[in-house]
Amino acid sequence: MAARNTARKRAFQILFEGDQRGADVLTVLADWIRHSRTDTRQPPVSEYTMQLVEGYAEHARRIDELIAQYAVGWTLDRMPVVDRNLLRLGAYELIWVDETPDAVVLDEMVQLAKEFSTEESPAFVNGLLGRLKELKPSLRRDQ
Repeated sequence: MAARNTARKRAFQILFEGDQRGADVLTVLADWIRHSRTDTRQPPVSEYTMQLVEGYAEHARRIDELIAQYAVGWTLDRMPVVDRNLLRLGAYELIWVDETPDAVVLDEMVQLAKEFSTEESPAFVNGLLGRLKELKPSLRRDQ
């Protein structure tokens, strides 16, 4: 599953870049794909990375609503950028990607939080995604 791990990391990086630049994530994805095709030093963008970014983009408004609703004491704009984008990616994969086990999504997002964010971030990411996991059946009905 190392390929899926790499795909998630790249999808996170694309979401993060889009957030930092104030750019649409689909535009950033297209840039990454173009660069990977024209510069041999750039790794290719996998199908799963594309699926994650495109899926997030399709559900971005609902995902941000859910994060804002269940992030006790935090608004989206006050969250660390890394955490916000890990939550976005994790929420998409947790709620809309059936073939990925929920435990895998939570573990992968926590590992990325450990790698890229603050000391408190893994617990925050795990707690919020865990809450969304509990609510998943009702969240899917609300679609």
